[in-house]
Amino acid sequence: MPADEHADPGEGNRPTSAASGRGAGVENRLGPGTGTPSANGLEYEVVQTPVLVIGAGAAGARVAIELAESGLEPLVIGKRNHGDAHTVWAAGGINAALGSLDEEDDWTIHAADTLNEGHHLNDPVAVELTAQEMPDRIRELDAWGTPFDRTEEGAINQRYFGAQSYRRTCFIGDRTGEAILETLIDRAQALEIPYRENVMITRLLSDGDRVSGAVGFDMDTGTGLLFRSDHVVLAAGGFSAIYDRHSSRDDENNGDAQALALEAGARLLDLEFVQFHPTGMVGERYGEEWDGRLVTEAVRGEGGRLYNVDGERFMERYSPDQMELDARDVVARAIAQELREGRGTDTDGVYLDISHRDDEYIRERLPTMVERFDSLGVDITSEPMEVAPTAHYTMGGVDIDFETGETAVDGLYAVGEAVAGVHGANRLGGNSLAETVAIGKLVGEHVANMVTDVNLEPTVTADQRALAERELRALAQLEAADGRHTPETLLGELGEILWDHAGILRDESTLREGLERLTSLRDRTGALRVDGDRTSRSFEYAVDLSFSLTVAETLFRTALERTESRGSHYRTDYPETDADWRVNLVLSADERGTDVRRRGVGEPSEPVQQALDVGYELDYHHLE
Repeated sequence: MPADEHADPGEGNRPTSAASGRGAGVENRLGPGTGTPSANGLEYEVVQTPVLVIGAGAAGARVAIELAESGLEPLVIGKRNHGDAHTVWAAGGINAALGSLDEEDDWTIHAADTLNEGHHLNDPVAVELTAQEMPDRIRELDAWGTPFDRTEEGAINQRYFGAQSYRRTCFIGDRTGEAILETLIDRAQALEIPYRENVMITRLLSDGDRVSGAVGFDMDTGTGLLFRSDHVVLAAGGFSAIYDRHSSRDDENNGDAQALALEAGARLLDLEFVQFHPTGMVGERYGEEWDGRLVTEAVRGEGGRLYNVDGERFMERYSPDQMELDARDVVARAIAQELREGRGTDTDGVYLDISHRDDEYIRERLPTMVERFDSLGVDITSEPMEVAPTAHYTMGGVDIDFETGETAVDGLYAVGEAVAGVHGANRLGGNSLAETVAIGKLVGEHVANMVTDVNLEPTVTADQRALAERELRALAQLEAADGRHTPETLLGELGEILWDHAGILRDESTLREGLERLTSLRDRTGALRVDGDRTSRSFEYAVDLSFSLTVAETLFRTALERTESRGSHYRTDYPETDADWRVNLVLSADERGTDVRRRGVGEPSEPVQQALDVGYELDYHHLE
């Protein structure tokens, strides 16, 4: 159908992701628009800071805390208010080999479990640093006031999570991420770390070799912002929200970090690996606003069972030993297969049931889930929930040196879900929060040692000012766009393209068809319509769309390139894991376009290899 037949009547689904391409140029990335920039398009504020941290979740907060404790005053930028980061959706727990309940557990087994779950595409250095750091990081959080659940003896309690050899997941009921973020925010406030909320970064100041700040705008006032800093930390999360209503995420986590990094000259890694959490809420059952929202793995960790519409506990066919607590990719594929073969509910879900556990136990261990479903008229202590897989987390991201956080661009660092390396081809549940605080501390330490200039007086070169003003002109032009297609609708269409063509089950023809649809959608952005100024959601979504399209294109490209099945990337036309494909796919961009190359994966240390050789395995049937 010709592009002009796709006129959008108004707002569509909730919005999606962000990304860009260094070689495309600012105007092309943001779209040509069809209007005239406003006269005040180049009004902007200049802010100087020794370290700019982009992202106000757990990773950004932990970096900032380390910097402040080193005597620096970083500035933390948040796209939302600092209590509204996606850290709060990591509800079930955080991994650390404390041995509170299983004394045999140690960091080497934690590392081995992580490598196995990542199908050995992980960066072994990243994995081992995380596993080694975590016991101290949990004790640190405990000392800072995180209200961890306790055993009767007073030790920090630990629960089972999928694909783990021992009970290693520390928790605060089913609100672990929220409680940890509250602790980190309290610590940041005690250290008087400055935050700027509701700020959207649209470009890094970079000449391709060195970063010198960032450009964006205040989402409350529309004011342009030029941040000058020789040290920029990207902690802006992943890109699973590009799946739109098929995602557990809100209208952020749109690939901002990956797009900004690629455009600045950094490399990306393994974008084909998207984790589909097995248990998201079913929108047709609970309402569109709940579509894809996460039902925490803690439900299964506490003994929750999965049933198809026939009443069969179907995981017995797919994973008779580990059952519902097998790896997330295994459980998600099993549910997808049940739905594909017609054994789902009439709203395209399966049942997750915890009602066989004691009522008081459920209310104590899963209070958030009880409250949420109660509000929807469902008592999970006596009836099942309806669930289906949802795009939840992205293992791919910015390529960094995990001992320093450095990217390929001097002065640019990255941390948290923004990066690739810890999780490989599939993430072990409970490791996302672990990575934020473990690697966040290490990156903060390194950046603090690199800062030599703490001048807070604005110093902007002519080249920096020219690049900033070029970006602000592009934003002004985007603001004036008066075409036919709303960004909200295009983001919704993008989510459907990704779900249909780059979802849980993939093959070459489906991926190529999706890429064709994506190209057609991008063509329509030339006739974008923004309904409002820079303070409007429409304008925000338009910027998100520019980011989202680039990330989606790189995802399709790497998914086509990897002709095997490994972890969360499952190709029905290549269903086996291929030893020759134990490589990372590295993406870089320049004025000629985007390049993809293969890079070998390192080997674990001897202690971790010994743990891998032992092959610890847990029998989950005691949860019955």
